Amino acid sequence: MGFGAKRAGRWLLLTGVLFLAACAHAKKEAPLEQRSPAQIFKLAENQLATKKPADAAKTFTEVERLYPYSDWAKRSIVMSAYAYSKAKKYPEARAAAQRYLDFYPADEDAAYAQYLVALSYYDQIDSVDRDQGNTFQALQALRVVIERYPDSKYAESAKLKFDLAIDHLAGKEMQVGRYYLKRGFYTAAINRFRVVVEQYQTTTHTPEALYRLIEAYLSLGLTDEAQTAGAILGHNFQSSVWYRDGYALLTGKGLEAKSRGKGNGWLAKVYRRVLKGAWL
Repeated sequence: MGFGAKRAGRWLLLTGVLFLAACAHAKKEAPLEQRSPAQIFKLAENQLATKKPADAAKTFTEVERLYPYSDWAKRSIVMSAYAYSKAKKYPEARAAAQRYLDFYPADEDAAYAQYLVALSYYDQIDSVDRDQGNTFQALQALRVVIERYPDSKYAESAKLKFDLAIDHLAGKEMQVGRYYLKRGFYTAAINRFRVVVEQYQTTTHTPEALYRLIEAYLSLGLTDEAQTAGAILGHNFQSSVWYRDGYALLTGKGLEAKSRGKGNGWLAKVYRRVLKGAWL
């Protein structure tokens, strides 16, 4: 066979390979309308696996659009919510999860859908410097998971995130309170620390809040209140560095970390609850 014939043969072979590849590509890229719901769902799963959650979310929604009354559509709604959440498209994730809850409130995946609603807010909680609107929304949605689906596998995670969100809110109050305290706005500072002691008493910020109350009350010359704050701090957090500092602050003024527990002030009421064991 001559050189020209060999070259022509290789060209025909290459052309055939390219033709087959083009056919395979065309088959692979068939419009979604020509695919079964299972095939579209599988495509979305592959997109998730290859770290393309935004594409996966859109593909899952196509299952719902093309086959709205199928079981695949039902599964695709909650999966689109998950994919949007992974893509950090939180409004879209929340809308899809809520749509699932509206259509299938008693379904086995309803707890997960509600959990995704909560995550759409929780995952947007930023530092305590920012507005805390998402934190409040997350708390409300997490509470629904805890109360409506207590036996679901998402309840424990929701409880943990709920506690962390509460701690976050307490941290915001502490930040503002410290700001006021540093600038001599003692009454405003006391109001912030009071919120922590009364509303967020189970958080990690409570010992410091009580110590800051000692500081603020002493600055105002309100020694009874300062001693009451010290007494509560000593009763509940005696091993903390905040109690040691508070004790030093009081004794440096010739005072003790104790209270008579009398009066109708808010701190005296807290002290009496502490002695009765209603709040520890």
